[in-house]
Amino acid sequence: MAQTGMLLNGASFRGGCCRRKVLLSLLGPFLSNSKLYSSYRRPGAEPEKKLSWQNADFSFKKGIDHLKTQLSLLKKETQDYLLGPGGHPLSQHLLEQTRVLWQFRSQEDLNEWIISSDVEIGGKSKVYLKLGRNNQAALLYGTLSTEVPRDGETKYSGYCSMRSRPAVGSFNRKKYYDWSNFNSLYLRVRGDGRPWMVNIYTDPYFSHQKDDLYSYFMFTRGGPYWEEIKIPFSKFFLSSRGRVQDNQHPVWLDKTLGFTIGDKVDGPFQLEIDFIGLLKDRAHKEEFAYEAYDKN
Repeated sequence: MAQTGMLLNGASFRGGCCRRKVLLSLLGPFLSNSKLYSSYRRPGAEPEKKLSWQNADFSFKKGIDHLKTQLSLLKKETQDYLLGPGGHPLSQHLLEQTRVLWQFRSQEDLNEWIISSDVEIGGKSKVYLKLGRNNQAALLYGTLSTEVPRDGETKYSGYCSMRSRPAVGSFNRKKYYDWSNFNSLYLRVRGDGRPWMVNIYTDPYFSHQKDDLYSYFMFTRGGPYWEEIKIPFSKFFLSSRGRVQDNQHPVWLDKTLGFTIGDKVDGPFQLEIDFIGLLKDRAHKEEFAYEAYDKN
């Protein structure tokens, strides 16, 4: 009983803290250019005399249009759910051997990804993302700088990353991927010889797992030729709060995929990505994800 009371009290406390977020999610479609709970003020600027809720611009037309869009998305999701896993019949789902998750052929494909660098913490690395030659791949390029910001706190710097946007369903619901039918990540890339980290970010339910990160070191070959890399899910290692644990299998429910470079080498970098997909190969017993060269 005591534990139940503690859980209920904790739930009510968290509910009170998240009340504003819930209110924003409900009223979001009916608000336009509103800053209900923004407490940031530029240093030296005069405080606003109006209350925050007085700056809200209620737009019912945009709200109705947004509601129609979300209802149509909900209808499609319901139809796909009734049809089968992933919107495919069960027989097709069981026989599925490959699936392309991301293929970069247009600007809309690039908009599904976010780039970032150590500029966020005061660093000097630069990263850019654009379509490659003939719009047939994503070109991630930039310059890595390990110069540490002079803030008296930061000790390490020098990273650039590319990360997929979280999948969202109708009414801004968190959408979950289902990769349980596959056992490997399948990539077609062309790098410049520098190593990259392939990361899978999780958003678990428990707070003590919020820093869990599944990673794999991808060593690009360099040169003019494309390389196809198969990464078994079992090869990803779990990094939790700075501790590295081997032979861990990720929880493939809620995922965000990303690529990070931070090899502590100043200079330009470049990575081209043709597509990112999944592969089911139950007979796959590969121990090394790259081709081996014959030695004389």
